[in-house]
Amino acid sequence: MYKVIINKQIVKSLDKIPVIYLSSIKKEVNDLADNPRPFGCVKLACSDNHYRIRVGVYRIIYSIKDDILTVEVIKIDHRKSVYQ
Repeated sequence: MYKVIINKQIVKSLDKIPVIYLSSIKKEVNDLADNPRPFGCVKLACSDNHYRIRVGVYRIIYSIKDDILTVEVIKIDHRKSVYQ
C-alpha cells in the first residue's frame, strides 16, 4: 500500500473546484494508495515518473516513487491550465 502525499497548496486549490467534481477527485486521490497506476492513467512525456488521471474536465498530476512506496500529488487543476 502506497502513502499519498498532498501538500497544503493543493488542498487550498481544492476550494476553487466545483462541488460536482470534488467528490470524484477526492475518491481518485484516495484510490491511488491502493493502485497508483489505475486504468486510464497516462504516463507524461515530460518525466519518467509523472502520471495523469482525468476526472471530468480536471486533471490530477502525480509522481510515483516505487522504491519508498509513495505517491506525491503535484497538481490538481482544470485541463486548460494544468500543464502550464
